[in-house]
Amino acid sequence: MVRRSLPAAPMLGILAIAALVSACAPSLGPPPPAAAPPMPMGSVSFSAADFAWSQRPGGNIIAGRLAYKQGAVRYTCAGSSVVLTPETPWSSRRMAALYGSTDRAALPTDEVRARTPKAPAGDAGPYVKRTTCDEADQFAFGGLADGAWYLITVVKPAGDPRGAGMALMRRVVVHGGKTAAVAL
Repeated sequence: MVRRSLPAAPMLGILAIAALVSACAPSLGPPPPAAAPPMPMGSVSFSAADFAWSQRPGGNIIAGRLAYKQGAVRYTCAGSSVVLTPETPWSSRRMAALYGSTDRAALPTDEVRARTPKAPAGDAGPYVKRTTCDEADQFAFGGLADGAWYLITVVKPAGDPRGAGMALMRRVVVHGGKTAAVAL
């Protein structure tokens, strides 16, 4: 019996096609742990029940510091309020409307204010945590439940309190009773 083998060129073509087809196949497995959730489609109404998880006591801490600059201009948050909002479908939609992102943003405060009428209505006030940025541009939140939070503050150019403010937003995930060190 005589065995015939395929010429090398057609065999390479077959292998190349097989590699391309396998590259198109979806990979299975969990998403990365800090991946942003998909944006909900359509109208997302405010629901207090969606915020319930954030009211449970937890052992997590967010320890933050401001490191924001624009070129050579350093910014400060000293004396400014720092807000921590629990992530829910409503708050994710609100961040997307206000900041154009559900992960992180740095926008002029006037631009964020102008977008406010387009953001979903609702009062997350009872679920929002607040602190003040100290003179060293640092802040912290403790006793946090596991989950994702939106960290928000307004910063001004250092040495120019009347300068144009910037609104900074960043999504932070905490879990396992750990400290998340965050630089804005």
